[in-house]
Amino acid sequence: MARDTTDQTPLSSVSEMTAYLAAGNKPKEKFRIGTEHEKFVFFRADNSPVPYFGDASISALLKGLEARSGWDPILDGENIIGLAEPTGMGAISIEPGGQFELSGAPLETIHQTCKESNQHLATLRDIAEPLGIGFLGIGGSPKWTLAETPRMPKSRYDIMTRYMPKVGTKGLDMMYRTCTIQVNLDFSSEEDMRRKMRVSMKLQSLATALFASSPFTEGKPNGLSSWRGDIWRDTDNRRGGLLDFTFRDDFGFHDYVEWALDVPMYFIVRDGHYHECTHVTFRQFMNGALKGEVTAWEPTMGDWTNHLSTLFPDVRLKRFLEMRGADGGPWRRICALPAFWVGLLYDDAALAAADELTRDWTFAEVNALRDVVPSQGLKADIKGHGLLDIAREVVGISRNGLKSRNRLNGEDQDDSVFLAPLEEVLAKKGTLADDLLMLYHGRWNQSVEPVFQEYQY
Repeated sequence: MARDTTDQTPLSSVSEMTAYLAAGNKPKEKFRIGTEHEKFVFFRADNSPVPYFGDASISALLKGLEARSGWDPILDGENIIGLAEPTGMGAISIEPGGQFELSGAPLETIHQTCKESNQHLATLRDIAEPLGIGFLGIGGSPKWTLAETPRMPKSRYDIMTRYMPKVGTKGLDMMYRTCTIQVNLDFSSEEDMRRKMRVSMKLQSLATALFASSPFTEGKPNGLSSWRGDIWRDTDNRRGGLLDFTFRDDFGFHDYVEWALDVPMYFIVRDGHYHECTHVTFRQFMNGALKGEVTAWEPTMGDWTNHLSTLFPDVRLKRFLEMRGADGGPWRRICALPAFWVGLLYDDAALAAADELTRDWTFAEVNALRDVVPSQGLKADIKGHGLLDIAREVVGISRNGLKSRNRLNGEDQDDSVFLAPLEEVLAKKGTLADDLLMLYHGRWNQSVEPVFQEYQY
């Protein structure tokens, strides 16, 4: 997230928080696609991580992009930590370990998403090349230890860094050593949100398997296809993972609010200063728990929207739905991830087919699948059916959904062309993680160093 909200509208009731989410409802013709992707930043001379400060640095990249784009700088104290497009159509931010993120504009087609990410990467390369900097597109940091990984001067990350070891064993790895591709999608009503969230929650582990690209840790194979997926199994299970209530047929906005109220907070922002609040839940905050600790202790709508951004379920609900299961990857996958989910969720027949396919998957079964996918990938199974066969069926449903949407480019191609990387995975029965391991044990002579050159953007 590039910028934390400072909306000072007073907040006094659960109904107001529920209404905030429900305000995301929009007509189908106004549905948009917001794609986010992260990449690791490294020095091409020795594949070492890039620090925040210095002539060749993360801050230098941000300042170069500011000058080139005209986007507004986002500051934390005196430090530039991101950029915002002036009309709100996109943002650039930095993750805790210096991972560079583009949060794309809400667009109508995957064709536009691909063009957007391609332009962003081209501009970034122009700025980075004179600095000797490159960008790596995979899901997990393949080489650097936590100690070697730089830390960005961002207040919310300082709070998270102190808090993560208290609530899980892998939170710091999540923050500093992973990258993802995500897509944000709309809903038209509470019923539409419920159906999309139920289907996508059940299928996030399939996305983890299809996009697995994090088989290395600290220079060696880690025994996993998706190290990133395994990290999320023990980051902070009170605020992340699967949400059992989303499997119910009567789940609604209010249920998500009730869950979010009992998750510990990270912070509130007052006069530009971050006050750590990890000792209270949002419900306790609403009941006056911070009175006497901070001057402006009354909850605001900005506090609520910031709190929603610190929740990490596999599918996150704001005024849209965030698909959070996939590892980061090369450029074609920045297009494939939104194509996969748009095909499933934005066509009525496709959504109905995906809902029917997963209808009898229980929470326990899906959670068990989530536990084994990081290691087993497409070799996992659920209800006696192999995940590879399920993937073929689901990708087929997505393809049909994209063809039905019929969003064409100048060459009369619909968005289904962007599923090609997934169709290649299915054809060869192997993921990008499998490709990387084959290279490691073959041409790369048991070294991860070549990944920085061969998989940079």
